[in-house]
Amino acid sequence: MRWQLSYRADQVSRRLADRHYSRQSIGSKQFVPPGRCFVLRIGNPARALWVTSWPFQEYVKHAWAGAWMCSMFRNEGAGLSSELIREAVAATKYNWPDIPPLGMVTFVDTKKVNSRNPGYCYKHAGFKRVGETKSGLVALQLLPKYMPAAAPAIGIQESLFEVAVA
Repeated sequence: MRWQLSYRADQVSRRLADRHYSRQSIGSKQFVPPGRCFVLRIGNPARALWVTSWPFQEYVKHAWAGAWMCSMFRNEGAGLSSELIREAVAATKYNWPDIPPLGMVTFVDTKKVNSRNPGYCYKHAGFKRVGETKSGLVALQLLPKYMPAAAPAIGIQESLFEVAVA
């Protein structure tokens, strides 16, 4: 496991978040949407950043309400992106053992990604294209049965009691 636990206002992580195409307020202390979140980073200075959001279903307006959202992933030389994605999903499963039936989704803005195959690293990590949002973002989904085994990120306090993790 290369990922270490971070948080929504970690300034080491924020500098990397500021370079992500989805960043709305560059320089703002917090870089994560409101609500439940799980933030991971690799390195100091950060070379990779991952944010899983788990918005409450009643506030979501897309077809995958209730799913975990990868709301940010940026890799600047921390390793193979598809491997980092699988590790981040494993850490998310460890952190939140109650996996939603829709698993995890992410949205890719094909107009802002310089690739002939946008979302390729997610697809290589097991995500499947499942449609588009109303605004035209490509939706990629990883169902629970295709997720890697749960594994703790660096810095997560492990339980003193035995916990069964699927």
